[in-house]
Amino acid sequence: MTASRKNSQAADSGPRLPKAPGFIAKGSTLKDLLDRDAVECLAYNVRRVHPPFDSPGFTRTALDGLAPLGILERGNHLARALRSHLPPRYETAVKLLVTSLGPPLKDTDDLGLAPFFYLPHVSFVAQFGTDPAYNEGEDPFEASLAAQYEITRRFSAEFCIRPFLIRWPERTLARLMEWTRDPDPHVRRLCSEGTRPRLPWAPRIPQFIRDPRPTLPILEALKDDPDLYVRRSVANHLGDVAKDHPDLVFEQCERWLKQASAERRWLIRHALRHPAKKGNRQALDLRQRAA
Repeated sequence: MTASRKNSQAADSGPRLPKAPGFIAKGSTLKDLLDRDAVECLAYNVRRVHPPFDSPGFTRTALDGLAPLGILERGNHLARALRSHLPPRYETAVKLLVTSLGPPLKDTDDLGLAPFFYLPHVSFVAQFGTDPAYNEGEDPFEASLAAQYEITRRFSAEFCIRPFLIRWPERTLARLMEWTRDPDPHVRRLCSEGTRPRLPWAPRIPQFIRDPRPTLPILEALKDDPDLYVRRSVANHLGDVAKDHPDLVFEQCERWLKQASAERRWLIRHALRHPAKKGNRQALDLRQRAA
């Protein structure tokens, strides 16, 4: 191997990820996760797979006005900065972003805060991935769902899947139903977490608040998932539904109690904790029987 080739390989050590703590320490905030270091890593990663990318120009655009913004606002701001410096066709741009990603997560526990680095990628899909006008008039659905599949293996696409559920509910639910059989627990969790009617931090899904039944087949498919990470999401999803349709959830839990494993009984107890705290007798009875 020649010296120049060795130097080239040494220079390209793969995507860069900013340093991030395992938790928010006193005196710091979530927004600090998307700071100058994160911007520079983002610029490097895109330039690595797309040499024409104007890293200095992007960095200037990204840092301009960043300081006062909160974490979600920073994600949106950086997504707009990417949009202004990536190729104008959405499908081309989002494929470059996917190519620039770091390796998928291997674990489902103790993930820390490092995955928040991918919030701008999530925001990019959410802002520009549903409108054909950003994709030269062509349907962006397949490119967007392919991107979300890869993003959720590194962070979570629960925020960016929601505009697709609002605009294309049947189409998106059909794809998520397919993903309930995916070998990656992060992908399976997205199917439940992304469809939660009242997901914290995220826009609500009004049609699922009114009628949550379209999401129930997903929960049915995942109720006995081998990973607690996924089953906890199913329980939280049911907890959301119970806030608006408690009788529907009680009926579902009653069915699931039949020949229920210890893991499924835990899921039922977890799903009913809020109505039980309010003293709902049916919830209390179901939780007692699931003990």
